[in-house]
Amino acid sequence: MLCYWGAQVREGFGLGKPEQVSHGNWGIKSICPSSAVQDISAGKSYVGFIREGTAWILRLHNEDADEKLEPLQLQNERIRSIVCGEAGAVLLADDGKVLVMDQSTVCRPLKGLDNRQVIQIACGDQHSMALSNDGLLFVWGENALGQLGLRKEQAGTQSPQHLQSLCEIPVAQISAGGNHSFVLSLSGVVFGWGSNSAGQLGLGDTTDRFIPTIVKSLSGKKTVSISCGGEHTATLSKGGTVFTFGSGGFGQLGHNSLKDEHHPRLVAELWGSKVSQVTCGRHHTLVFEDSSNRIYSFGCGMQGQLGNGEQVKQSVPLPVLLPTECTEFTMEKLIAGEHHSFALFFKNPGNESEKPKSGSNGGILTLNDRMIDRWVSESDPWPTVKNEINTVFSSAASLNGSFLKTSRDEHYQTSVERCGLDLDLVKTSFAKLFTSKSLISEVVKVLLLPSLNPNPTGVEALRLYLLLPELINGLKKQRTKLIEALATKILELCPAARKVLEMYWSRLPDDWFEALIKLFHKESAELIKQISRGETDDQSTRHLKNFLEILQMAYQICCSTNITNHDFIIPEVNDLLETLDATTAEVLWMASRLPINEELHNRMKLEDYYFKTAEILVKFPFVSDFLTKKSMFILLQEQCIRSLLDLLVVHLNGNLLHINRESVLTDTLQYLRPFTYSFMHPLQVAFIGEDEIDERVISAEFFSLISKSFIEWDKKILEAHESSLVWFNPHHTQDHRDFYYLGVICGMALYNKHHINIDFPLGLFKKLLQQKPSLDDLEELSPVEARSLKNLLEEDEEEVVDLQHLDFTCKGQELVPNGSQIQVNKVNRQKYVDLYVDLVFNKSVKTQFEQFTEGFSEGCPLDAWTMFHPEELQELLHGSPQYNWKELQQSASYEGCSASDELIKNFWTVFFELSEENKKKFLMFLYGTERVPAGGFSKRALKISQTDCPDPDDHLPEAQTCFERLVLPKYSDINTLRDKLIHAINSCVVFGRG
Repeated sequence: MLCYWGAQVREGFGLGKPEQVSHGNWGIKSICPSSAVQDISAGKSYVGFIREGTAWILRLHNEDADEKLEPLQLQNERIRSIVCGEAGAVLLADDGKVLVMDQSTVCRPLKGLDNRQVIQIACGDQHSMALSNDGLLFVWGENALGQLGLRKEQAGTQSPQHLQSLCEIPVAQISAGGNHSFVLSLSGVVFGWGSNSAGQLGLGDTTDRFIPTIVKSLSGKKTVSISCGGEHTATLSKGGTVFTFGSGGFGQLGHNSLKDEHHPRLVAELWGSKVSQVTCGRHHTLVFEDSSNRIYSFGCGMQGQLGNGEQVKQSVPLPVLLPTECTEFTMEKLIAGEHHSFALFFKNPGNESEKPKSGSNGGILTLNDRMIDRWVSESDPWPTVKNEINTVFSSAASLNGSFLKTSRDEHYQTSVERCGLDLDLVKTSFAKLFTSKSLISEVVKVLLLPSLNPNPTGVEALRLYLLLPELINGLKKQRTKLIEALATKILELCPAARKVLEMYWSRLPDDWFEALIKLFHKESAELIKQISRGETDDQSTRHLKNFLEILQMAYQICCSTNITNHDFIIPEVNDLLETLDATTAEVLWMASRLPINEELHNRMKLEDYYFKTAEILVKFPFVSDFLTKKSMFILLQEQCIRSLLDLLVVHLNGNLLHINRESVLTDTLQYLRPFTYSFMHPLQVAFIGEDEIDERVISAEFFSLISKSFIEWDKKILEAHESSLVWFNPHHTQDHRDFYYLGVICGMALYNKHHINIDFPLGLFKKLLQQKPSLDDLEELSPVEARSLKNLLEEDEEEVVDLQHLDFTCKGQELVPNGSQIQVNKVNRQKYVDLYVDLVFNKSVKTQFEQFTEGFSEGCPLDAWTMFHPEELQELLHGSPQYNWKELQQSASYEGCSASDELIKNFWTVFFELSEENKKKFLMFLYGTERVPAGGFSKRALKISQTDCPDPDDHLPEAQTCFERLVLPKYSDINTLRDKLIHAINSCVVFGRG
């Protein structure tokens, strides 16, 4: 049954004889045509009907009520849906073909959509939209106000254009108004664009939009349908809540007002009602309420289109008095035109065969567990299965709309923190898919990776980056190529999208996140293996870099969320370094003996390829352990030196610091100030008046001496804290270049593989590596100061916090403007502590640190030091903080004696009796530094040699520092050995012989 009301038209619209039309109250008429009406649409100039697959139109001319109902010329197409615009109509055939009607009754297929299976159509005044079953949205018509969403510079078009900005959005519904458009996603996200003159886009303003824009105020409202009017919009939420916005001049918003609304506003008069349908006409709105089986109307009623018997503006919803026989029918569809309203009913709701198939709610094809069951069981013909696979896996929208977590409506809560996917269902469904090789083979052929958008519209598009790794993880064939493509697409994402994706990853279950890491970890390891085997490829290093960048994203998530159970180390890096070392040795050997030939040239190219790979690995500290990174640093340093020699860049005076012991700091600064020093070359040190050749031991002593000089310098650029650690003096402002030279010396020590005896806190090394020092770092530097701040944060009683009478000042400086007037309380105490730590480590020493960093980078010109973690860089510069004396004994080797000899047993007995201070003096005596090498004593040679000299009890032990050898006379007893060793290590102010 069809009910209608509004402006005068031909009796019954020509759907039946005039005497078949029933006249009810308030101008409401009804008719039961002999053939059921499947769909209706009312535009400005036409009303269109679908009956038994054929389309009919009635031209609307108020002055001519005798206009006939005309059949459209359809070329044998069976039509299931029609939408009318201002001057034409768009039709949808059962087979998914789209036809357009111009001012005549001839309908022609719309070129450009011939091979598409369209499931929804919508029509505005001068623009139209079509949604295909694979989730692609096509638009055509006028674009002067942005109603096509194709950007401002795009003119209107009569051929369908793919709206690429929404290609990843699983669309549930499309709707077109006068000059604006809306799309609703399966997750209830609302996108609008086009004319916004009255706020009909619900964005809080009246600025037109030329691209789809999310209506954020409707997020989380569980929107299930949208309807667009001439200049207003209505949305319906699950549960029956109606929101309206836009033009309200006729009362069409239902807010008991004639004002426009720029934000979606709840229709209060319908609050508590279970509205199941809402539709907008040009200037009026209709809703259907389930429980009461009533239609409500509001807005312009000047032509009787409100069905209330009056021709007025009505700003609140009031019921339409339907004929009593309507109670025997079930509401199918409400239609609101410009001056007309329609209600389409069907009988016997239990018999679906009698229900008209309007096709207006057609959904895109999405993957689900039942579909996979059908595929695996082979219950469907292979062509059908193949077609479905192609549709789902080649479409970003279709795959994105799959496996939504509909329980408790969680998919409606999709946000920057919630992805809306049922991850358990994804895992079990994909597992079924992987049982069929033929299905997987077909999936791989069509997988959608090339079509992913780097600037997705809306966060729900990022669900794809959770589904795809899980899918690829189960593949065997073409897996590497797919991972390469996926990595590229992830890295092409705009920063905002990357941030959301990282949030999704951080909230994944442990097994999902572990699988994601393993996916890229394994491929990285395989690539490094290939490179180590000499399988060079221009793309290999690029792909490796991409994989490592994805791993870096995962690693940073682990760091920020304190997840520690994931291993990012790639052992294959060691293989690469060993291959690089061997290749370098081979190249040097060949170059020294042979003229440059093709073989040497190829080896040099291979060596260069290895070095380029190592330079990539430098950027990703988490893939290598400390010792591997040390090896890499040394290899890269040696390459730098070699490249200088190859380019004949030779420092004429050498890198020789010729200085006095008594004025080591002054002499060094004087030497460095002319900027003639070549930091790339290895350092050589000579003390004036001494003949020893620097075989690293003299330069080791130099760094020990200059470290002490910096600490004791009368300029006081460093200040010691209660922890015995030192930090930059914030009050030293006279000559900031002093901090530059301090940085230069520290950088030189690192580059030349020596230690600095200046105890900086870990916070310094974090800052060097552009990491933020924390309260724990302040506790290391100033324990008492930091503990008071921690107590402040942990205090539960607000009164106790207030009684401390703290304000936003620190060390006489205001932490914020007017900080002395702002009291610290429980609400702002975290901010106070953060600013306090920031002042100590950053603001108070900003210039000092900048100068130090500049000098450090100058002194260590190989920027590969950035690959170390802060703790590792600290150990490289300071030496290991752990004195494992047993390890020193275990790593010792012997010449002219053995570990079982009496002399050697006595030596170790005496050594372990020494105080900690004397043990360190022994290290200084033997090596020129008391610092333990990074990696422990096993990384530094100790040779003990027995000498057969006459009268051994008259000789002291001798340190051959250049060879890291201790020479012991064959003492007669342990007491003599003890006396001689203690005397030697305490009275020897210079190093032993080289």
